Amino acid sequence: MRIVGLTGGIASGKSTVSDLFKSHGVPVVDADLIARDVVRKGTGGWKKVVAAFGNDILLENGEIDRARLGQIVFSDSTKRQLLNRLLAPYISSGMFWEIMKLWLKGSKVIILDIPLLFEAKMDRWTAPIIVVWVDPETQVQRLMVRDGIPEEQARNKINAQTALDWKKTKGDIVIDNSGTIEETKLQFQEVLNQVTRPLTWKELALSREGVFWILISALVGVLVVQKNLK
Repeated sequence: MRIVGLTGGIASGKSTVSDLFKSHGVPVVDADLIARDVVRKGTGGWKKVVAAFGNDILLENGEIDRARLGQIVFSDSTKRQLLNRLLAPYISSGMFWEIMKLWLKGSKVIILDIPLLFEAKMDRWTAPIIVVWVDPETQVQRLMVRDGIPEEQARNKINAQTALDWKKTKGDIVIDNSGTIEETKLQFQEVLNQVTRPLTWKELALSREGVFWILISALVGVLVVQKNLK
């Protein structure tokens, strides 16, 4: 099985690339979706976050006000790191089970869509790593339009994250999403061909099919040995 890492930054267009993979039948495990699930009211993640940040972050129905919590952590790196530490075990566990479900279905290529791929040290489990990059000014303008916020606030949000230029140096594949969607789709097609190429022997051994044949081979070997001992 091939586990491909996909990362980027706020307003970089990572979600666009993720959706392109889905539309081409490649399964995607989305860390953001799992992060939402692990903080639903009553969950272990919810209890940890409320204990750390207080009831002021709750909506009337008891769910976490994600916008309010976002404002708190974006303006304070210490609180942002605390939130990441609190939720990391729950998100990692959720991703593991999603991967296992896809493995049991026989998926050979899986995309792990993780904004904090490098920060969470998840890059060690993925290959290749795709970084969706965008030039800084385009990133600022897109974030302003998307969230309806002034330039200063947009820059503060971007600066609160690991620089895309740094991530770009760590990726195996870089998609430049600074241009039009058509240009991004052209790059994506090349990337799709690359990540869906035939599995290596090592990757095949980790797939459901590979494990099945390893078990069959081992069973046959045991039977042969037992027969020879008689």
